[in-house]
Amino acid sequence: MNITRYYHTASILKNGMVLISGRPFDDTLDISTELYDPSTGMWTNTGSMCSQRAHHKASVLTDGKVLVTGGLQGFDRLASTELYDPSTGSWINTGNMITARWQHTASTLENGIALIAGGQNVKPLVTSELYNSSIGLWTKTGNMTIARHRHTASVLTNGKVLVAGGLDDKILSSAELYDPSTGLWTKTDSMNDARMWHTASVLANGTVLVTGGKHPIGTLSSAELYDPSTESWIITGSMHDARIFHTASVLTNGKVLVVGGTNGRSLSSAELYDPSTGLWTKTISLNTERQSHTASVLTNGKVLVVGGFDGLSEFNSAELYDPSIEVCKDASSKNTT
Repeated sequence: MNITRYYHTASILKNGMVLISGRPFDDTLDISTELYDPSTGMWTNTGSMCSQRAHHKASVLTDGKVLVTGGLQGFDRLASTELYDPSTGSWINTGNMITARWQHTASTLENGIALIAGGQNVKPLVTSELYNSSIGLWTKTGNMTIARHRHTASVLTNGKVLVAGGLDDKILSSAELYDPSTGLWTKTDSMNDARMWHTASVLANGTVLVTGGKHPIGTLSSAELYDPSTESWIITGSMHDARIFHTASVLTNGKVLVVGGTNGRSLSSAELYDPSTGLWTKTISLNTERQSHTASVLTNGKVLVVGGFDGLSEFNSAELYDPSIEVCKDASSKNTT
């Protein structure tokens, strides 16, 4: 990439390109965004955002535009939101959320509306709100059953949204479901382990795999599965490395690739979860130890890992993981403006 980034977002556009946006606030006031083209391996600059932000969320809407919400600008919590239009390469403001927030979740529902849930303002938030891109307006929807931030949100195959874990006044094991047809949240079965800063991945069979995270006693290697048909959690195989600030990507072969993170030291290790066996196997490590990076499954099946930091240095480097040969290659050497 052209600049270092962490606490950024990566969005796969309908044309297969990857849009990278955001970075922590600094004196440069940088609001640039970049595109990665898998067909050429090239990075190019695209339109600049309206506001510098980090810890925000980015959602690809059904019309192909990208909605960016909230986050931090220095110590300021943002309510502002903006839209990226791939056809013009430009950003526009699209109104403020009702509540400024960061460390929230953003989910695109089956009806094309974006659901924003929880996060933090001065305190953890219980509120959630909806963005309708056809009219460009934000509206309140039902409150969650408990305030939380640093949680995960997963759109299930039945259209409901599963929110799990996070932090209120303590690290949470609780989970709840949002029903778009009623706008209401209901409690569901709690996870076996309380966790925050974990990942959640919807598998091909419709179950949700949760991995790692921070527990009151330390960093977790454990993983568990949520079954929407029974609304229950079961323990599955544990990862080889405990980790937070990692990524989890569902590959085209159905396996899940977990990459990087930290457990007191930044990790380069990567491992694969096989849903057919419930077991993890080590795969080739990253070339660089990194946490708070992004990972995107490209249309060609490869995984693009971008940016992050190792606790000391922040990165503009990127790597490609090829599941067919289990190799990580540098993807940061080609840049154009």
